[in-house]
Amino acid sequence: MDRRTFIAQSAAGATAAALASIPRIYAADAASNKLRVAVVALGRGMAHVQALLTLPNVEIAYLAEVDPKRLERGMKAVADKQQTPCQGVKDFRTFLDDKQLDAVFIATPNFWHTPAALLCMQAGKHVYVEKPGSQNPHEAEMIVAAAKKYNRLVQMGNQRRTWMKDAIAALHAGPIGTLRYARSFYYNARGEIGKGALAAAPDIDRNLWQGPVPDERDMTPYVHYDWHWLWHWGNGELGNNGIHFLDILRWGLDVEYPLRVTYNGGRYFYQDAQETPDTGTAVYDFGKVGMSFEQSSCHPRNPEKPLAECVFYGDGGTFAVNRDSWTVYDSKGVKVGDGKGAGGGDAAHMGNFLEAIRGNAKLNSPIEEGQKSTMLCHLGNLAYRTGSMIHFDPVTKKVVGNPDADKLWKRSYRPGWEPSV
Repeated sequence: MDRRTFIAQSAAGATAAALASIPRIYAADAASNKLRVAVVALGRGMAHVQALLTLPNVEIAYLAEVDPKRLERGMKAVADKQQTPCQGVKDFRTFLDDKQLDAVFIATPNFWHTPAALLCMQAGKHVYVEKPGSQNPHEAEMIVAAAKKYNRLVQMGNQRRTWMKDAIAALHAGPIGTLRYARSFYYNARGEIGKGALAAAPDIDRNLWQGPVPDERDMTPYVHYDWHWLWHWGNGELGNNGIHFLDILRWGLDVEYPLRVTYNGGRYFYQDAQETPDTGTAVYDFGKVGMSFEQSSCHPRNPEKPLAECVFYGDGGTFAVNRDSWTVYDSKGVKVGDGKGAGGGDAAHMGNFLEAIRGNAKLNSPIEEGQKSTMLCHLGNLAYRTGSMIHFDPVTKKVVGNPDADKLWKRSYRPGWEPSV
């Protein structure tokens, strides 16, 4: 065998091995590449339904929702667009033994993300799980370990990993030289919580909604959305919107885990039950570079709109990114370039997940990569809740010298609902 033949055959072998390592479809019609999927929870999950109905060779086989009104709305949306029947259920666990089901889309509240994903993977299903994918650092570890153990494809719903591929490629091409720092912003005009604007139907299954979380607190005023702002269930604005922007900053700066984290702010606009800050700044030090997330959840700060969602600063200027578009400024602030990528809505990111199941693509946001960014949210919340600077060891992936933070690394679960890998 000559050298050219050896190289060619080696390359072919490597390609075949790489494709073989991607889990293939095993349940649906392989000849047509049709995939049978389920969607769990129909708040944010309705966007999943609408996106999936636009994608080819996808059959929504099940919808699961604890609120009967939401389930009825979801079933009607599927029936209006899909010829094959869809089954509506209250408890997603009832369809996990369906061997013809390929993947499950999880759009539950954060505290269900990891427990539900583990059950689905253990049943042999691929998983698309909404951000942040875990409610605490230990769950972040568990969901990554489970994907490896059960050899399942797990994509996190941080859609900008698909929308911003062109923008980050343009940044990495070096238009502003060596990167030094990055900032992100989230401004909104949220009102008081617990006012019932998104109240659940009276006959909602409260036991199933609560699921693995201890029922020591009354959930009634906080369904279907305000649970975000109570530590018992949610992760505050960091886990709700910060995850999107911190993920892009980390991606752009090409870093993984920070050395130091602070998160300072408070609840300034309303005297209500909210525990997470409505205003604050989380700052991350990676050694050679740094980044920050600034939130003003209850005041839109209209006179001072930021340059973009995410802004990168380099020796040669500034690079500003908004979803799928970007603008480049020189060191004097003069615009010197811009661009727009392919972008795409939810369907683009979900389509990437489905193509990966078919063996035709790699995930744009595999859960291991996604949880590196989610861990930034968890570490920021640990800093806020303990009133301290978090020192983190990127090698051991543990907090250093902070017993108060260690106590918040895991959570307790209701007996019989404890997740396990």
